[in-house]
Amino acid sequence: MSFTPVANGTRGAKPPGGRFMKWVNQWMMKRISRTGKMPGIGFDALVLTTIGHKSGLERKTPVGWFPGKDGSWVIVASAAGSAKNPDWYYNLAVNSDRVQIEMAGRKVAVTAEQLEGAERQEAWSKIAAASSQFRGYEAKTDRVMPVIRLTPRPS
Repeated sequence: MSFTPVANGTRGAKPPGGRFMKWVNQWMMKRISRTGKMPGIGFDALVLTTIGHKSGLERKTPVGWFPGKDGSWVIVASAAGSAKNPDWYYNLAVNSDRVQIEMAGRKVAVTAEQLEGAERQEAWSKIAAASSQFRGYEAKTDRVMPVIRLTPRPS
């Protein structure tokens, strides 16, 4: 699958980070792995496992998801409305066929595909209608947030 690089923006929220956020993410990933929900919010979530585009090491990130076509999962590289794309986006761009997701006690090998044009717009419209949180992220930044479809990889 190919990714068309999406440029970083010039304005946006401060990206989440630091030791506390690292601890929160670890805690959330344990819960998501068991329940498939973002703790405290009830938001559908998954643990995204990518391969670092520079390091080659396995990286795990909690990510909210939306239902896609044919049983796929749609995620947004929002970084909470930051001006910069999240690191996992670049990992997917380089290693789109070496991705795994985990949620509710289930692990699935997936392939990542960046949505473009009308297909992206259709997916984004559904996401924005379903989540005021993601509409807020869009308002914080001037970059176009990449929308990614994760499709189960054939065994």
